Amino acid sequence: MSTKKVELIAAPKPAHFVGDGFRVHNFIPSGYHLDMKRMDPFIMLDYNSKFHFSGTDTPRGVGVHPHRGFETVTIAYQGRVEHGDSSGGGGIIGQGDVQWMTAASGVLHKEFHETEWAKEGGIFQMVQLWVNLPAKDKMSPPKYQAIKNSEMKNVDLGENGFIEVIAGEFNGEKGPATTFSPVNLMNAKLKSGGKAIFSFPEGFTTAALVIEGKIIVNEKEKVPTDHLVLFGNEGEDFTIETSEDSIVLVISGKPLNEPIYPHGPFVMNTREEIIQAFNDYNTGKFGYLED
Repeated sequence: MSTKKVELIAAPKPAHFVGDGFRVHNFIPSGYHLDMKRMDPFIMLDYNSKFHFSGTDTPRGVGVHPHRGFETVTIAYQGRVEHGDSSGGGGIIGQGDVQWMTAASGVLHKEFHETEWAKEGGIFQMVQLWVNLPAKDKMSPPKYQAIKNSEMKNVDLGENGFIEVIAGEFNGEKGPATTFSPVNLMNAKLKSGGKAIFSFPEGFTTAALVIEGKIIVNEKEKVPTDHLVLFGNEGEDFTIETSEDSIVLVISGKPLNEPIYPHGPFVMNTREEIIQAFNDYNTGKFGYLED
C-alpha cells in the first residue's frame, strides 16, 4: 500500500450568489490551480456553506437555464430544493438527499428553495458538483437519478462512525448512483475520535471537503471546516481522523484525459461543439420549461 500525499489545502474563496438562492464558495475551477484539467473528471464544485435565509413567499433560486455535456450532482446537507427540467425530471431534494442529473445532449433546468421550506427559512447548506461526461456520451439522452438518503449504502465503522456511499464503493460496498466513468462520491460521517481509511486507484483525481467539524489527514495535515484538501494522484491510500463529530465529502474519479472546451453552461470537447450547442439552444432543441 502506498499513501496519497496532500497536494493542497484550499480555504474557501469569498462567497458569491448564484441566482438569489445559492450563496457559494467556488473550489473548482479556482485560482488554487484547481482547474478543470487538474480536477478531471470534476469540472465544477460550488459549496453553499451554512447560510441562514429568512422566510419568504417567493422562493429564492435560479430560473430556467441550459446544460449540455456533463452531469450536475446536488447534495443537500441542510434545507430543501425543488427543481425541474425539460426532459421531465424533477422533484424535491430533501435534507440528506442527492440529485444526479445527466444533462448530456441538453436540458433546460431550474432550481429553487422548496416552497414550504422557503416560507419558514432556515439554515441552508449544499454542494453542487459537475462531473464531465466522456466524449462518446456527451450527446446521449438526458436522464435523472433521485437518490433518497435512505437509499444510500451506509458502511458501519463501529465507534468511528460510518461512510455514506452515493457512488462508487467503499470497502466493497457500492452506492446507488450509476456513472458513465469511474466516480466515487461519499460522505464520511465520523464520530469524535473516529478514523477512516480510504483507498482509490493510483491516478484518480481525489479530494475531500470538510462539511462539518475539522479533520486530520494522514495523521499530520490539519484541515478546518469548509476547507478542501486535494491529494496527489500518486499512491492509493489516505486516512481521515477527527477529534469532534465531522462530515467530510470525499470525491475520487478516473480522469477522462480528453479535450475540455467549456463555455458557460456547456462543456464539450471542441469549439465547434460549443457553437452547435448554442445553435441548438437558440432553435429550441433543448425543449421547453416554464420559468
